[in-house]
Amino acid sequence: MTDINEKILIKGNYAIAQAAVNAGCQCYFGYPITPQTEIGEYLSGKMQELGRGYVCAESELAAINMVLGAVSTGVKAMTTSSSCAVALMQEALSYACGDELPVVLVNVMRAGPGLGYIYPAQGDYNQAVYGGGNGDYKIIVLAPSTVQECIDLTYRAFYLAQKYRNPVILLADGLLGQMMEPASFGEYPYPEIDNSSWALTGAKNRNGRIIASVAPDEKKQNQHIYNLFKKFEAITQNETDYEEFMTKDADIILTAFGSMTRNIKAAMNVLRNKGLKVGCLRPITLSPFPHKRIAELASEGKDFAVVEMNMGQMFKDVKYAVEGKSKVSLINKPVGEWLSVEEIVEAVLEGVRVNELTRV
Repeated sequence: MTDINEKILIKGNYAIAQAAVNAGCQCYFGYPITPQTEIGEYLSGKMQELGRGYVCAESELAAINMVLGAVSTGVKAMTTSSSCAVALMQEALSYACGDELPVVLVNVMRAGPGLGYIYPAQGDYNQAVYGGGNGDYKIIVLAPSTVQECIDLTYRAFYLAQKYRNPVILLADGLLGQMMEPASFGEYPYPEIDNSSWALTGAKNRNGRIIASVAPDEKKQNQHIYNLFKKFEAITQNETDYEEFMTKDADIILTAFGSMTRNIKAAMNVLRNKGLKVGCLRPITLSPFPHKRIAELASEGKDFAVVEMNMGQMFKDVKYAVEGKSKVSLINKPVGEWLSVEEIVEAVLEGVRVNELTRV
């Protein structure tokens, strides 16, 4: 029998699936779409083996609404999809935020817009962080950069969803979903959250409960939205997460999210060897975003270069955090092969040669 702390070679999609099982996911509802199909494939066997709920739904719309129904009864439930199919789920995510339901959604990104293709891409940052549903709401968004983090952040997604009664998106990408790396699972590291005060479990020996987003009373609806955003202020205070490397003496800080972080770390080392003082900062929580830390670094006069596989979606959040205190450049392309270490190094060196990082 394999020890739970022993590292095994595992594909990112399978790692997410098994981590969901370990986290106590009782129901999975999904619909196949590349490059995340292996998650549902894995769970189609594992969930039945464990006597848990599994449904290959007739559509993405059905899958996300099945999750809403399941989590309203207090059980942990999840769906997974990719990009253009997650676009179909936006209305349900708005309902989940309004109803304060602990939905876990995994998006293994592919190229877009529209149907796009299965090329690697990071074009769903806006979709995840800002959402496409109606009204004022916020979703917690976690971005893994390794297969190990696919496990760790899946655990965290279930915990945060339950802790705050708020949907959580694990924003991975086609590279992470399909690649294999050594990783260990360990035990689910978080305490279980008592949901007995709100879950719909029948009205035996108590008054009935209603979970609904319709609010015919204007004052109550205003107060509800204020309360949702007050809750997210607490999430921002308690859960904002990032990692940084060699920023103390840095003149330039490379910033990326997800798997692109792997290349900016390597580029940082190359540039350091060339005599440039370069550091790295990676947001782990894209929502809440580490605005405060970036603002602190900008106040010290450090410039930023944002590296993304999109047309500059996180770039605008870095610029917002910097507030004009330092220069911000964008190194990007929208889809396809990842920006190589050499491309990143050349872009930074070019900016240094002209003594000006690009302002956009």
